[in-house]
Order: sequence, then C-alpha cells, then structure tokens
Amino acid sequence: MLELHDAPLAPLTTFRLGGPAARLVTATTDAEVVAAVRAADAAGTPLLLIGGGSNLVIGDGGFAGTALRIATQGFELDGTTLELAAGEVWTDAVARTVEAGLAGIECLAGIPGSAGATPIQNVGAYGQEVSSTISEVIAYDRHTGETVTLTNAECAFSYRHSRFKAEPDRHVVLRVRFELEDAQGLSAPVKYAETARTLGVEPGDRVPLADARETVLKLRAGKGMVLDPDDHDTWSAGSFFTNPILTDEAFAAFHARVKERLGADAAPPAYPAGAGHTKTSAAWLIDKSGFTKGYGTGPARISTKHTLALTNRGEATTEDLLALAREVVAGVRDAFGITLVNEPVTVGVTL
Repeated sequence: MLELHDAPLAPLTTFRLGGPAARLVTATTDAEVVAAVRAADAAGTPLLLIGGGSNLVIGDGGFAGTALRIATQGFELDGTTLELAAGEVWTDAVARTVEAGLAGIECLAGIPGSAGATPIQNVGAYGQEVSSTISEVIAYDRHTGETVTLTNAECAFSYRHSRFKAEPDRHVVLRVRFELEDAQGLSAPVKYAETARTLGVEPGDRVPLADARETVLKLRAGKGMVLDPDDHDTWSAGSFFTNPILTDEAFAAFHARVKERLGADAAPPAYPAGAGHTKTSAAWLIDKSGFTKGYGTGPARISTKHTLALTNRGEATTEDLLALAREVVAGVRDAFGITLVNEPVTVGVTL
C-alpha cells in the first residue's frame, strides 16, 4: 500500500477543495482495503473512505486521521451477471456493459465516481437507479470484523439512500454485483420523459443501447454534469441537493406558498413518491427562489448550466462553497418553507 503523510485531498475530489489528510493510504486490492480499515479501527484512528471523490465536501482544515483511497480494479462479466470492484471507474464500467449488449445501467452513463459508491447513495439519474439491478453487495463489516454478502433487500435501498448511508461507519463496500438484461442490444424501457423526448420515442419504449447512453451523455454534458477539467461548471459534486419528498399535508402547504408567491396559476413539479408522499424538484425551488444559473459573484457560484450544481470557479475554498450553499438553503426555506438537504457527504464541516 502506498502511504503518504500530510497529503493533499483536494486533487482527489471533483470539487478540488479541502485540506490535507494526516495520512493517506491507497489500497489496490480487497485485502489491502480490509487491512487498512482494521488497522485504523484497532488504533482508534478516524477513517475517511475515498473513491472517485465526486460526492465529498472536505473542510479546509483537512482530515486529522487516515484517508483510505480505494483504487481496486475488477470487471467480471458472466452472462448477465456483472461484478465490479469498488474502485472501478463507474462511467467506464457503464460503457463496457453497453459494448457487451447488456441493459440496466446505460442511463447512468457519465456519472462520476467509483462503483463502490453507487449502492451507498443508490445512485440514479434519467429514470434508472442502481437498486433496480444490484443483486448483492460484498462489504467488510467493521462491527463484526467479517466480510459479508448483503442481498438487495438487506441493502434497504430508497431514494438516494441505503443501509450503508444510514450506518456510515459500519460497512466498507468491496464489490458490487449487478444482474443486467440481455434485450438483444436494446436498452431497458426508457422511463425519463426528457430522455424519451430527445430520443424521439415514447416513455416505455426501448432503443439501441448505444443511443440511450450517448443521449444521456449529451444531456448531462449540457448541464455540466460530465467531468471536464477545462469547464469549471463541472468542478462540482453534480446535484448538490436532493429532491424533497413531502407528505401530502406538507405538499399542500407548499402548493399554497407557491400560489401566493408566483400566482394562482402556478404549479410546482410533482411526482408520485409512494403512498401519501410527493416528490418535487430542488432545481425548480432554487430557481424560483431567485438563485438562477450562474448566481454568485465570488469564487463559488451556481453552475451556469444547472441550478442544482454548486461550483468552484477555480479559487474557491470549502467555506466559500458552504456560504453559497447556506444562502441557497435559507432562501428556499424563506420562499417556500422547504429545507433542502445536501447530497454530498461533508467531512469536518456542516451546512
């Protein structure tokens, strides 16, 4: 294992923000990951897990413990069953499944980060979530000291949530198994209206896998959601806030606020989210609260391409970013009575 001290962490994140780690260890095998975790736990040393760094907001003071960078590799395809090592680059893995003619994750193309992070957040976009294809997660259980295999049901997936997120200090994901579909070169049924519209098909239709992937990549790039070192709109964590899910009572109160603020004919986005619940759009809330694309005058600003992305324009600090995030949260709360929740994991700081 490669070990560094007083190691910069900002280059390991898509925000390019944050102070150094007291110690940075890079593990390239499952055994090295487990050994590093066991050593930190035995010594009582704080531990920070880093994959692709696309969902991390690290404080300017850095991390006074061991940062473990998981750089394991492994792409194994057996029929329609795919097993990925936690350190595999997610967007590359998606491309390889499309090349293999297998459907199920093609609309998750272009999402930055590592495969091991996908079940933690139940990563989803453009009508797909990994929870619909994950069959098992192999993880190291820090409570028992054993490597365990968790079924899909045991992962307790929900919208941008899972057992791993609910118990952040327990499991370290080592490998993820997916059950994909051989649809003779076609995609899974297209669910997302924007994707279907761009493809010129109806929701529920199937299209060639490569067409689905390329369309999603173009849509994401147009919103600054595909990493590009020369484009500061992509110096972000993608969507900074999750879409709020409201009870029927809370949604009714919100709807009344919308009409009061925007006029009697105004209607907020509303999507079914299970019995007695409705999901609305964080991007819509941000925009209608006055935080438009490109908002801000400092080194941290809202993306010029998408209101959900907060970005580092090149010289920002984490405190600059958090100040902008807090301003947005307060503005949306004042306007509509909804408190937005950050999607990225914060390290050493809070919103």
